[in-house]
Amino acid sequence: MTTAAHPVATHHLPSFITPPGETDVLMVVMAVILLVSVLAFGILFLTLHTLPERIAHKSHKLQFEIVAVLGLIALFTHMHIFWVAGLMLALIDFPDLGGWLGRIAGSVERIADNQSNGATKPPPETAGAGHGNTAPGSREVVSGRHDGGEAATPKLVPANTGS
Repeated sequence: MTTAAHPVATHHLPSFITPPGETDVLMVVMAVILLVSVLAFGILFLTLHTLPERIAHKSHKLQFEIVAVLGLIALFTHMHIFWVAGLMLALIDFPDLGGWLGRIAGSVERIADNQSNGATKPPPETAGAGHGNTAPGSREVVSGRHDGGEAATPKLVPANTGS
């Protein structure tokens, strides 16, 4: 059955006007374009929004957590100054003081371990120590190297008894 056009309507209708009861192709196409553009804009926005965090993460910055928190604050408050601050922190290199302090702490621990181990054991006797101040009957180790030549094997000699 053919529907007759209204007598007041023009005889030539554009192609985007659909007859009653049929699918509106233009509306479907525009709905798909709108959905794709909203998704693309959202992905672009979130990619751009996480730029400072990705920069800080790739370069292993110490302030990575601060940059991430600033990005979240900027996302939820819509205040762009937090995003700019996060971007600036992501681009700045702070010196690694933690590495230096870690090495200092390790050295201090080794020194403390050496001193605590030395308190339980008597200190080793050294060459030249004990001239006149060693106990009678004790011996000191003397190396035979005095002229810069090859070292001789150490030998035990009686210590001076002070007499």
